[in-house]
Amino acid sequence: MDAPTMTLSPSAAARIALIAEKQGKPAALRLAVEGGGCSGFQYRFGLAESIEEDDLVVETDGVKLVVDPISLDLVAGSVVDFVDSLGGSAFKVENPLAAAGCGCGSSFAV
Repeated sequence: MDAPTMTLSPSAAARIALIAEKQGKPAALRLAVEGGGCSGFQYRFGLAESIEEDDLVVETDGVKLVVDPISLDLVAGSVVDFVDSLGGSAFKVENPLAAAGCGCGSSFAV
């Protein structure tokens, strides 16, 4: 079985680099999944304060995406993107494991 993987889009990497530079922190985004939201699970984003030995780390343009093993079970194969549109700017997870989502795009069901 192949190891689970994730993808960080170049637009998301650029946005993370900008945020990290403004905050004087390393350019690493942590994606976690927690219970809640309108569909059962919700995505939580934040700059990674630390990287654990069992975290999955992928890199795009020198920017890291960090996912813990428990969250990875729910988001493996996903693409993390940054969308800037009339409706607003936000990180978006294109999750192939999500069976259902919600209108806000920040929660999902498996």
